[in-house]
Amino acid sequence: MRDILEVSEFDTITCNSEYKNEYAYLPVDAFNTLESFICEYTSSDDGAEALDFLKIGYKKNIGRTISVNNYVGLIQVNNGCQVQILPKIDLFVEDSEKVETKKIFLKMLRSMKDFPAKVFNTANLKMSKMNLYEIFINMYIQEVRELLKLGLKSSYVQQNENINFYKGKLDISNHIKTNIAHKERFYMIYDEYSMDRPENRIIKSTLQKLERITQSAENQKEIRQQLAGFENVKPSINYEKDFSKIVLDRTTENYKNLIEWSKVFLFNKSFTTFSGGTSARALLFPMEKVYESYVAKYMKKVFGAEGWDVSAQDRGYYLFDSPRKFALRPDLVIRKDDRVIVLDTKWKRLYADPSINYGISQSDMYQMYAYAKKYNTSEIILLYPQTKDFIDSNNISFISEDGVNVSLYFVDVANIEDNLSSLLIKLNELNACSV
Repeated sequence: MRDILEVSEFDTITCNSEYKNEYAYLPVDAFNTLESFICEYTSSDDGAEALDFLKIGYKKNIGRTISVNNYVGLIQVNNGCQVQILPKIDLFVEDSEKVETKKIFLKMLRSMKDFPAKVFNTANLKMSKMNLYEIFINMYIQEVRELLKLGLKSSYVQQNENINFYKGKLDISNHIKTNIAHKERFYMIYDEYSMDRPENRIIKSTLQKLERITQSAENQKEIRQQLAGFENVKPSINYEKDFSKIVLDRTTENYKNLIEWSKVFLFNKSFTTFSGGTSARALLFPMEKVYESYVAKYMKKVFGAEGWDVSAQDRGYYLFDSPRKFALRPDLVIRKDDRVIVLDTKWKRLYADPSINYGISQSDMYQMYAYAKKYNTSEIILLYPQTKDFIDSNNISFISEDGVNVSLYFVDVANIEDNLSSLLIKLNELNACSV
């Protein structure tokens, strides 16, 4: 069993054993490997670096440290150590084994458009005994199970084979080269209806790899059973070539999620923009984006049912009109009749201290003011995650002399549908009072 260090966002990791009760602790060798992982990683996005999710630092009397930022997921380093990073969510139930946190996080992940999960069910999953990577493997297994129920796709595949009977079309050049001394054979080209397609080869190769790396007996057992369904499929011998041959369309719709997951597992990819060396593999998710997608999904469900038009990442306005520069992209804009409300999600823990403006960024407020002016609305809402310090604190607002009202609303990510229904009721009441 690999060693697993479980931390939350914003935790600090040390290799100083004297402080293992105060901070998350990794032995020196594992710490050094993780540090190398951070230094190796580069990004394909301008301005995004490994330091966006893990920051190397130094604390007096403690020594070297690694701080975890708001990226969540799993990092596996080659010496067998794993660092599992969970979102920092305040729950009001006992969650010592982080089972509920994992369930909520997975629910949040499934709201992301590019996250490949369709049939995943956590009901019978032993969350406390599985790290995130094992849970993602289980997701893949569940997708394969559904595919096998529907049946693997077959098609006519061209075969080039030297056989003892005449079938299809004679490949004259190869026949002459191969069968000068074998008059009883024919080098034939023919089509055969087969399951040995690129999609199936890729999935079989992925299952074989996952069988080798999974530490879960439950996952191993399920994978062995599923591999029997691929008995007539050869494993891929060239991943890049087989991926390039795959065409995802209406006829291969059932393969879409599996192919995305296969890229992650076969190439040790992540869902982040990061790519790097071979000292570790990572599956990391930016919580800002996860939270934004999660709120947008349920905002559309709750508000859309009541006749509101909900626009995510709304486009069309620029800070300057001549020339049109600096595009404005509020996370959410909701409209009903003549009413327009701009909402922005912020995955940040505020402080219960009004003297420091609760820790709200000044630049965020400038941004909200710009939204109000461009969208010609006085109603701006910042959506922060609910914490123990802000349970019944949805009456905090900032009002400018020209009538711009920026209010805070705290989203209960564990009960988001009910929570956003409460926001809808509140907005309806405010509208009724203003009429």
